[in-house]
Amino acid sequence: MPKIIGLVEYKNLMDNPNIRSSHVKKTPTLGGVSFFYTLIFTLFFLHNWDTYDEAIYFIPGLTILFIIGLKDDLLVLSPYTKLAAQLTAIVFILSNESFRINSLNGFLGIYEIPLYVFYLVGGFMMLTIINAYNLIDGIDGLASIVGVVILVIYTTIFYLTDEYFYVLISLALNGSLIAFLSYNLSSSRKIFMGDTGSLIVGFVISILTIKFLALSPAAYDSLPFLLENIPLIAISILIVPLFDTARVFTIRVANKKSPFSADRNHTHHILIDSFKLSHKQASFIIGGFNLVFVILMILLGSASYNFYLVVFLISSVIILAYLFYRFDYSFSNIKRKILFKRKVDKLKDDVIKNKEKFSQKRKDNSQKIS
Repeated sequence: MPKIIGLVEYKNLMDNPNIRSSHVKKTPTLGGVSFFYTLIFTLFFLHNWDTYDEAIYFIPGLTILFIIGLKDDLLVLSPYTKLAAQLTAIVFILSNESFRINSLNGFLGIYEIPLYVFYLVGGFMMLTIINAYNLIDGIDGLASIVGVVILVIYTTIFYLTDEYFYVLISLALNGSLIAFLSYNLSSSRKIFMGDTGSLIVGFVISILTIKFLALSPAAYDSLPFLLENIPLIAISILIVPLFDTARVFTIRVANKKSPFSADRNHTHHILIDSFKLSHKQASFIIGGFNLVFVILMILLGSASYNFYLVVFLISSVIILAYLFYRFDYSFSNIKRKILFKRKVDKLKDDVIKNKEKFSQKRKDNSQKIS
């Protein structure tokens, strides 16, 4: 990491602040380069631990996203270029039979899944997770802390199900994130992971999620929740990036903007803009919420059927959405309120002017008659 910081500073490949940035001075980026090297190095030693040669399928996907993320950090790419690269990387993973989801084990009454449905739903899921994780990388420490929480949970799950290849992958990436976090929160040696890092981490998390859903029914016996609740547990593990993405996309579409347009309506922006929290405080609060929410869902999932768990999950999302709507004092929202107030004031002025004109006209008519 120090070598990357030194190179970025020497070549002046810094991230310049703009109107929606949370930092105020030039900061080194490309911290995610270290994630790529670490994972490739790790896969070399772990390829004998995989059952279906998964390591070979990881490498092209990671390489594609590394190249596209690096280019986006240096020269901003269009969302569609990044989307095409992500889909290409996803194809490599879904082509491995180890990740094939054949059944939802009774979730909402669904058992067998046709192969074409798996490819469509699995591709959409991975694409959503990659971009959701990419979108939460907006303040210091948040993406790292949320990533650490998610990877700790997946490490535990795969350890209990004897999937040691994925345990070691999770530990390797977690080690990278923890090492990066100390620099990301530093005041003197700060560096951002950039799209290079967030795309790679999001990609690995999406792979772990697909693998979690693709485990055999026998493997789930060692997990502390009902078999049919697996999809809901997966959603709860990713609650922070999924909720934030759904929220900002809804706001952008409601405002007749592109879902990929930039703004400061993210959950973390509200915490630092409205509640005046520091980056570190907001990041730890959101990461802590993610961990507590997963633990609560696992406890409920050990005894409750998925109908009640679905009700709890939907109710939680609605309450969170209302709270963040109620306390949305971000720059863009304030701007909307100011524009709305101006329109109301202008309308009031027009009404008053019309009344005055009408009164003056009546007065003139009265004088003429008299």
